[in-house]
Amino acid sequence: MSASRDLLRNRDFTVLWVGQTVSELGSRMSLFVFPLLAYALTGSALWAAMAECVHLVGLCAMLLPAGVLADRADRRRLMRAASAAGFLLYLSLVVAALTVGITMPHLLVVALLTGAGVGLFGPAETSAVRSVVPDEQLAAALSQNQARQHVASLVGGPLGGALFGLVRWLPFATDAVTYAVSWFLLGRIETDLSPADEDVRAPVRQGLVDGFRFIGRRPLFRVLMTFAALLNVLLNALLFLAVLRLIQAGFAPAQIGLVETSAGLFGLLGAMAAPWIIDRLRTGSITIAVAWSWVPLAVPLMFWNNPVVVAASLSAGLFFNPAGNAGMGAYRMALTPAGLQGRVQSANQFAVMAMMPLAPVLAGGLLAWLGGGPAVATLGVLIALTALIPTLSRSVRAVPRPAVWQAELRPEAAAPVAA
Repeated sequence: MSASRDLLRNRDFTVLWVGQTVSELGSRMSLFVFPLLAYALTGSALWAAMAECVHLVGLCAMLLPAGVLADRADRRRLMRAASAAGFLLYLSLVVAALTVGITMPHLLVVALLTGAGVGLFGPAETSAVRSVVPDEQLAAALSQNQARQHVASLVGGPLGGALFGLVRWLPFATDAVTYAVSWFLLGRIETDLSPADEDVRAPVRQGLVDGFRFIGRRPLFRVLMTFAALLNVLLNALLFLAVLRLIQAGFAPAQIGLVETSAGLFGLLGAMAAPWIIDRLRTGSITIAVAWSWVPLAVPLMFWNNPVVVAASLSAGLFFNPAGNAGMGAYRMALTPAGLQGRVQSANQFAVMAMMPLAPVLAGGLLAWLGGGPAVATLGVLIALTALIPTLSRSVRAVPRPAVWQAELRPEAAAPVAA
């Protein structure tokens, strides 16, 4: 029986996945609505951008402390606390809307604290997945998590916009319900999610850097963190640049929306195909192939500024992306000791998220300086240079198929292994 079919029988993972899928869908709705409501309240594009910005600030600020907590506290309690906080915060917006009215300071506080809640939940969930899923099911589990993110991205924005068009507070009421559902389902997990005893008494300051120290001492982890941080910035810059060019060319918003819808759909299809791809190819080879796949896909964008071309190119890239993320993510998770799962995950995510604000700056600067086609070409060259990072890394190239590395790690799958 395949790992994907076995995963369907994993009750605790299913409960965790369903709960977080519902919650993430609600969060994507609210995150889409934050700028809309901020603009409606102030008439200012700056304040509209600020509402989304403070959410990301809260997320990034919480990541490193959350990694320490995920390795020291009961992960179930942490996730339920984050869900309960989200329920109360979004409910406060509903109550305000029905009584005194939502104010801009209230909206910014909710955006900041819900971002912190997402940051708290993430490392705890990663650690929980490692606890409830055996090595042979890890790639399938991470592929399903990728699918969850694409579903939320595909549905959350349009649904949030539709609900906002009916009643301004309705998206927040819906999100409060999703957090309540998540809180209830998380309480149904039966696996022991308590921390490793040896990590509880370590100094907090040491805990904040333990994840980076673990990554820095292992070539594979070090290469993957650097590669992921750079590639995420460049790919988001490419997407932002493509959208800016479409706006400049005067295409209708509905046509531009085709890009995000198509990308979300193909990302979902890619996540569904990811377990099949991961099982049949070397994990290191998948990572390298995905890195290089973006280079030829940037070429059409140099010559044609059209929503259909942009959607086709970005969708093709996103189809293969989940296999690269889930395959190497499963291997990296299997190599990480149980007591360090939260800190390593939060350190890696912090490095990636901290660089993300550079994406729109890079895209806008290149567009203003070079113009559309040359700006795309420049990003294509930078993506190719970034693809050299895993290509030239012996530690990445050496990672075999899952069946091989799972056998190599058994039975000490959670022991630290130098890449």
